Amino acid sequence: MQPFETIHVEGSVAACNGGGGPLGHPKVYLNLSAEGKAECPYCSRLFVRGAHRAAVESGEPAETEARH
Repeated sequence: MQPFETIHVEGSVAACNGGGGPLGHPKVYLNLSAEGKAECPYCSRLFVRGAHRAAVESGEPAETEARH
């Protein structure tokens, strides 16, 4: 199943309130996974870190960032 909407973010935490003002949902903060993405449990929006954008759009696995 495809996500409702894909939103690109630069950080490792995304905030989602469902859009739609009073018709949205409670604001939640989502920690992006090591793969650089997280899905909102309320509205199924997919949040993707900018460095992983091309891989997600192409459907290929993204390389994880090296941590020293």
